[in-house]
Amino acid sequence: MADEISVGHTPDADDAFMFYAIENELVPMNGFKIIHHIEDIEKLNKRAINHELEITAISAHALAYLDNYTILMSGGSFGMNYGPIIISKQNQSIEKISESIIGIPGYLTSAYLLMTISLGRQKCKEMLFSEIPDAIIKNLVDYGLVIHESQITYESQNFHKLFDLGEWWEKTSGGLPVPLGINVGSNNLMSPARIRDFDNLLKTSIQYSIEHLDDAIDFASRYSRGTERTTLTRFVRMYVNEYTIDMKNQGKNAISKLFQLANEKGIIKKDVNLIYTK
Repeated sequence: MADEISVGHTPDADDAFMFYAIENELVPMNGFKIIHHIEDIEKLNKRAINHELEITAISAHALAYLDNYTILMSGGSFGMNYGPIIISKQNQSIEKISESIIGIPGYLTSAYLLMTISLGRQKCKEMLFSEIPDAIIKNLVDYGLVIHESQITYESQNFHKLFDLGEWWEKTSGGLPVPLGINVGSNNLMSPARIRDFDNLLKTSIQYSIEHLDDAIDFASRYSRGTERTTLTRFVRMYVNEYTIDMKNQGKNAISKLFQLANEKGIIKKDVNLIYTK
């Protein structure tokens, strides 16, 4: 009999791409029957605090507020000299940011932590990531910390990029990939062996999608939010990369560096326990 587990992932094209083979059972399922919970990343961050799901996507930042989780080696979102950006309607100096309000996709997101490490604590307004560009247009916020497709579509919406956190991280970390999203397994709800089994399943699903790119992009386009297919494919290829299949030591080192910098700046005032499937 298959193990029924609840798995959380986001309504974003890169996550849908990764889960294409799993959702359609196109690969051996390793004895799992999966109930999919598709929710915004900040909601998943908060659900993880209470161990509501056996497996879930979270922001790397959220690890600082979780206990008794194992980090999967597969399924991570890492940028390579690119990442979240800060945008506005006017091409103004980032130096004025402390006088303004920034729309952010959540206080537990890695984007928020990266911004705080690099620019200090700012006045922020939390909202769904997809609502941030419209909030700037309506003058509800002065700046926007944008993730997902908006990182590459902002110019078509007549926004200006004021600060690139991916480029900042590249210089600050000495070339490590930008740690953004990861997948974790609850040690309260699953055995270490079964968490590893799911890790292997997700890795297989990602590899299947890469090998069946057009079909997987068709599946992922349900979460395109009107993004043109060529742009969507570009976005998926940016965030489903070699570190998504296996984060390797570079990914582990990037996560450790994130918390080291946060600790040095007094943003996170404790050691974050990092346990991996391997």
